[in-house]
Amino acid sequence: MDYPKISIVTPNFNGAAYLEETILSVVSQNYPNLEYIIIDGGSTDNSVEIIKKYENQLALWISEPDKGMYQAIQKGFDRSTGEIMAWINSDDMYHRNALFTVAEIFSSFEKVSWLVGASTVYDESNRTVNIEQSRHFTKFDIYNYDYKWIQQESIFWRRSLWDDAGSTFDKSLKYAGDFALWLKYFSSEKLYVTNALIGGFRFRKENQITLNHLDDYIKEVESLLLRVELNKNETKILRRYKKLLAVEKTIKKLKLLRRDWLIAHFREKYFQPPKRIEFDRYSMKFVLIG
Repeated sequence: MDYPKISIVTPNFNGAAYLEETILSVVSQNYPNLEYIIIDGGSTDNSVEIIKKYENQLALWISEPDKGMYQAIQKGFDRSTGEIMAWINSDDMYHRNALFTVAEIFSSFEKVSWLVGASTVYDESNRTVNIEQSRHFTKFDIYNYDYKWIQQESIFWRRSLWDDAGSTFDKSLKYAGDFALWLKYFSSEKLYVTNALIGGFRFRKENQITLNHLDDYIKEVESLLLRVELNKNETKILRRYKKLLAVEKTIKKLKLLRRDWLIAHFREKYFQPPKRIEFDRYSMKFVLIG
């Protein structure tokens, strides 16, 4: 099997409570071609001591003040060299052997430039408390404000896609830098979905930026969507889709025969979502389904 170099960046600021578990979820996989980078924002807790415990397994680590998570991730990506890229925040974790799964899929399917795994959630005790099959998001879903939620912890992409998107985050954003990047990716490539477990988001009771600032995140997302410029064909497809959704809503309201198949048919014909990537137990390989 080919082992493409995978570059992973972890941004951290005073995240010592879960940082070590995040690090272990990466380095304990023993992936043979890993480039793991940690960018710390000048933490005042014992984060640096934790990082130093694993520095011989890191390609690079830095601890210095920065302007937030996305600047930290940018620093890491600027110094990375891997063919496959991702970031994992310092309270989230990868599932066992996830990097081997990622490597196999990208090595097996040249057309896959961007991948998301099953949506999973950890609790404060490291238990996997929820697993959901990730849905097929297309750019038309996103343009129609149907964006909840693409799980960043389960996303990997090829460096070529990052380069084509400008190799940078939107510096004007504090919370939705990930979504701005997804918008760029959607403009040129389809997001492939696998039911395999890759990464998980951690729910915790206190000091969770994602949940504490959800309204701010949504405001930034919707400001980005207002700036999207569609071509004539995209505008036509989206207009027809909105009309179809309105008809479906009326049918449901009147309690008539549901016609979900119309929505499915329209999405398949005009949105053209990619085939799902699933593990085939007979061939013991990942295959395209649908």
